[in-house]
Amino acid sequence: MTTIRAGGYAPRDSTHTRALEHIARRLDAAVDGAVAVEIVPNIMDLGRQSSDLLDMVEGGELTLCYFSTSYLGERVPELNALEVPFLFDTLDEAHSAMDGSFGAALTAATERRTGLEVLGYWDNGFRHLTNARHPVHVPEDVAGLRVRLQPNRVHEAMVEAWGGIPVAVELSRGIELLMAGEVDAQENPLANTTAYGVDAIHPHVTMTAHLFGARGVYANPRSLEALPAEVADELRIAARDAIAFQRPAAAAFENETREKMAAAGTAFVDPTPDERAAFVAATARVAEWARSEVGEVVPWPT
Repeated sequence: MTTIRAGGYAPRDSTHTRALEHIARRLDAAVDGAVAVEIVPNIMDLGRQSSDLLDMVEGGELTLCYFSTSYLGERVPELNALEVPFLFDTLDEAHSAMDGSFGAALTAATERRTGLEVLGYWDNGFRHLTNARHPVHVPEDVAGLRVRLQPNRVHEAMVEAWGGIPVAVELSRGIELLMAGEVDAQENPLANTTAYGVDAIHPHVTMTAHLFGARGVYANPRSLEALPAEVADELRIAARDAIAFQRPAAAAFENETREKMAAAGTAFVDPTPDERAAFVAATARVAEWARSEVGEVVPWPT
């Protein structure tokens, strides 16, 4: 029997793991059980770092995975278009862009520069600021906070523009620093905040929605070529079908997560229009710089 291995770096009940399971079910039905799909929900449970995922796909250990586009910014500079602060105001705007010419340009650049095949883009929600110290309403409230970030220089510049101290480290190390209290804050979607246990130590959440988190679904073309043609085609169809499943599931999960966090005592700050405008203004130069770094190689969303 043909075996396909799919991996990720989130808990079993996450919308991303559930989307991998959706692919498995869709594929199983399409090929009448001729394929076994093995899912590795969280490679960190195996002692691996989240950043190992693409290496595992490129080396053939996994057939496919999902992975945050932020981590690919060095290899694929065009993906840094997604790191422009406050690029999107709503999820609908973000999804429309990812499914249109903007996303197509990012896909073409990724495939050209990495050799990976992009099967689509899942939703990791908007990123928000959480901290252990005090409520944050405006950028001045971030001053002096040590903020854990993904390793991305645009993210670092953004936090510096708010007056914070960026600590850009890989996820496993970031969780260690947060739990040890060696950093004060982090920025993540609510789903990640709870998945990694940060909600237990950060009583303050500011719904800044400063960045949209896209997670690409990446496959090894050689692994796909080794599959029977029908199976490879159906896998691609199943991956596209999983987009329609995962995105609304992610939005619903964020709403449910917020309700649970609030019930457990987390204090949420929903910035007023003026407060949000202050964050946007503080990062205006960073956004301009990030756009200039990418240039006109992508059709920017309007």
